[in-house]
Formats: sequence, structure tokens, C-alpha cells
Amino acid sequence: MGHGDGGRGAQSYDLVVESDAPASAVFALLADGAGWSAWAGPFVGRSRWYRTGTPAPGGVGAIREVGRLPFLSREEILEYVPPRRLVYTILSGIPVRDYRATVDLDPLPGGGTRISWRGSFVPAYRGTGPLLRLVAVTVVNSLARRLAAAASKGATPSASSPSPAPGSTPNR
Repeated sequence: MGHGDGGRGAQSYDLVVESDAPASAVFALLADGAGWSAWAGPFVGRSRWYRTGTPAPGGVGAIREVGRLPFLSREEILEYVPPRRLVYTILSGIPVRDYRATVDLDPLPGGGTRISWRGSFVPAYRGTGPLLRLVAVTVVNSLARRLAAAASKGATPSASSPSPAPGSTPNR
């Protein structure tokens, strides 16, 4: 970076929530971009793959389209490290530049997962940074909490069948 930002200061956030579910379960939901609308709550009425990545569908280079009309954002997956990390950037739909979010999943003693969701961006329009940061924190906090809860409840990615695996006991 090194040079002046013309008054468009970079904004960042760092949110941590915990889930009772193992990291593999949390990652499965997080990485299933097409299935976000099933758990992500009021901010995500629609979710689909705009482009698949490597590995398909949600690996590096994949673009998910998530949100609620008329606010659909396209987010490209930059790093895909199951079941530990997912990094993405926002390509369109939100007035920001250089958006980068990292979701790290760290196993907790006892089998749960610490979800650390960090992001940074530069507002596209001068003076909008604080408001955009507030929106980002509000949305991401909601997403992280819903992700933790959905994984704890045993929700499964959209591609898999809803019935429990043979021999498994449903969580009560």
C-alpha cells in the first residue's frame, strides 16, 4: 500500500464465536455457498454458485452469489483449506474495494470449534467507511452466530441427503 488513501481509510472487523460442532461440520456449511440461504438468516434470502472452483464446487476460484434482492454480492473464494480456513473477497454488489475476509476454524477442547471471522476493506466512497464497517459487523456477526448454531444442530450441506447416516444418533 504505502501511499495515501485519499481519506478512504481501510476498515476492519474481527469477530469470534464458538460452536459445539466439530470444525469439519462448520466448514461443510461455510463452504457450501449455494446452501447459505438455508441457515444464514434474514441477510441471505438467496444463495447460489455463480461459478464453481477447484475443488468443485466451492474451492479456489469459486464465486458465490449471496444476499437478498436487490443486494446480491458476488464473493470469490481465494483460499480453501478444509476444515480450517476459508478466505474470500467481494467482487461486486457492495461499494468496497480490496475486501478480504478470513474465516479460521480452530478446534476447541471438548470437540467444539472457535470461528474467527476477520475482514478488511477500503470503502469505495469517501466518508462511508464507518457505516460500511457497522453493516459488515452486523451482518458477519449474524452469519457467524447462525453458522455456529446450524452446525451445532447438525445441519448438513445442500448437496447431501437430509437423512442421518446409518448407525448415527440424532442430537437432542
